[in-house]
Amino acid sequence: MTRVAERAAPMLTVDLGAVAHNTRVLAAATPATLMAVVKGDGFGAGATAVARTALANGAGRLGVATVAEAVALRRAGLLAPVLSWLNPVDADFGPALALGVEIAVPSTEHLAAVAAAAGRGRARIHLHVDVGMARDGAPPRRWADLCLAATRAERAGNVEVVGVMGHLGWADTPGDTLNLRARRRFEEAVAVARLAGLRPHWRHLAATAATLHLPALHYDLCRVGAGLVGIDPAGRTPLEPAATLTAPVVSVRDVPAGTYVGYGRNWLTQRRTRLALLPVGYADGLPRTASGRAEVLLRGRRRPVAGMVSMDSVVVDVGNDPVAPGEVATVFGPGHRGEPTAEEWAGWAGTLAHEIVSGVGPRVVRRTVEAASLAAVGS
Repeated sequence: MTRVAERAAPMLTVDLGAVAHNTRVLAAATPATLMAVVKGDGFGAGATAVARTALANGAGRLGVATVAEAVALRRAGLLAPVLSWLNPVDADFGPALALGVEIAVPSTEHLAAVAAAAGRGRARIHLHVDVGMARDGAPPRRWADLCLAATRAERAGNVEVVGVMGHLGWADTPGDTLNLRARRRFEEAVAVARLAGLRPHWRHLAATAATLHLPALHYDLCRVGAGLVGIDPAGRTPLEPAATLTAPVVSVRDVPAGTYVGYGRNWLTQRRTRLALLPVGYADGLPRTASGRAEVLLRGRRRPVAGMVSMDSVVVDVGNDPVAPGEVATVFGPGHRGEPTAEEWAGWAGTLAHEIVSGVGPRVVRRTVEAASLAAVGS
């Protein structure tokens, strides 16, 4: 028999107590100023809430990718310094500059666009150098030209160069020799900037992993994002996962052995069993590549996801247990009660925990708690 649940939708509960704890751990790891990076809606945990919590627990500045994210923080009432570092040349810099947002500049074209958007004002900028990732930042061959152009713009009164930044591609493996090469390139870039007449106050290269494990790369500022929500990319420092995803049982059905479940003949029941349907799927952030390996916690036990993760749902095999519609499953959480963690889901999917927590879709209801009493969150 199938019954339809009338309880709540899938829910992501964010424990701001965990964010506070993680911020204090990260702040204690460095004498440098801590920048709380809340891009991607605070790694899925809510940019404004994570930002406020981090600022109250040791962070001094905020970082985001886009100017739209920066403007949203300002409109939410956050007054701390904010840096935006990933924008196209034709981005609408004006509103962000008017709100005092600092902008990372990776090219002479970006420099010209930001200077023009500043109008009669003076844009605060961080020159961005590529130290080996071949991704964002000015390539080494163009760095000197960018520094000289920035010097001219600074003397013209259009910009103030307040920082030089880069990004490490290998800090997840602290012993990788490429980290040393990146350090040399970064220090050479700072020296070139100074020879051009610039006097940047902030030098920053380290994100979460380097903040925790590479103290020689801290300089004046450390940018931490994943660490705020409980992820150490190097897997060495125990942080507190901040997000718990739960979903109610929509319906249950008893099926005989030999029943195919879901799409594609990927799961065949080996015995008479009960199947529970959860209304959460890949449109909500569960990776389809975790099919056949993933589990959830329901009634205090791990239950396998039966068949493929669908767009809107997953089916779990609960055996002989009398699970009923309306009961709540924990998809992932800190792991304290035996539930899967985001790290485990990442392992099942062949990806990063960052992608799991930041990929939770907009249909999932959000709520925050100051310090989780997660006994009531799911079971």
